[in-house]
Amino acid sequence: MSELAGLVSEARNPRTTEIDLMSTAELLAAINAEDRGVPEAVARELPAITRAVDRIVAAFQAGGRLIYIGAGTSGRLGVLDASECPPTFSVPEGMVVGLIAGGDHALRHPVEGAEDDPAAGRAMLQSVGASARDVIVGIAVSGRTPFVIGALDHAGALGATTVALTCNPNSTIAAMADIAISPVVGPEILTGSTRMKSGTAQKLVLNMLTTASMIRIGKSYQNLMVDLTVSNRKLEARAARIVMEATGCTPAEARAHLDATENDVKLAILIALTGLSPDDARTALTRAGGVLRRAITETGAKPAA
Repeated sequence: MSELAGLVSEARNPRTTEIDLMSTAELLAAINAEDRGVPEAVARELPAITRAVDRIVAAFQAGGRLIYIGAGTSGRLGVLDASECPPTFSVPEGMVVGLIAGGDHALRHPVEGAEDDPAAGRAMLQSVGASARDVIVGIAVSGRTPFVIGALDHAGALGATTVALTCNPNSTIAAMADIAISPVVGPEILTGSTRMKSGTAQKLVLNMLTTASMIRIGKSYQNLMVDLTVSNRKLEARAARIVMEATGCTPAEARAHLDATENDVKLAILIALTGLSPDDARTALTRAGGVLRRAITETGAKPAA
């Protein structure tokens, strides 16, 4: 109890002690005012986030994975970020893994006591075959969740790179991890409701970890997503727009290139810029390690203005 009381995330916010007397407009303004400090708190952690991204990129290049593990809101945010990577970047389902205390049932329902079991954290990592090649990110606002502590302890014993994402400085998991990311957003507007500012900070950091890592391994061209999976009409239209933006071609030409490549946006762009056949473009892209900009340079093509 005394340890919990000393956490920044559990303190009372002096700016919102009369929140129950506020009008709806005043209440929303107070929430908005508190939220403005979250990006600044994340900005102060950019050096640590940079180190984490570089380790994640190295892990991907060596055949390793990014594994998030947490409980409650923290676990749900990790699962959300992991689940969005395959459709956004066309990576295999198991390349970014999200694990939550209590299993998938806990995504929608509370599982009492799940976060208090360190052995369960170790067991969950074992169940997905965690290894020294992986980067394990333990997510816990308090930095003291036993489930996450157990997971990071096991990850460290494996020789995996460990990252702690918490909103309390000098926390248990921050001390035990190779890299500690600790955006301090201060007391919540509603005491102890860490799904608010703390959850927002975690979401921002998780977005950075995956998006920056995917860009670094060639999942974008310029600022265009060129490795998206085309699985519905919205994404069909997005794919065509991306090809047009990257090459300056017409809508009809973009559609023709996508049809010729079975909706492979990278290949469609390379074909549009080089005139290569689909097979030759695929060979050039493979030779360039899947990095479209490199493939364009190596084939002597001129990027669109």
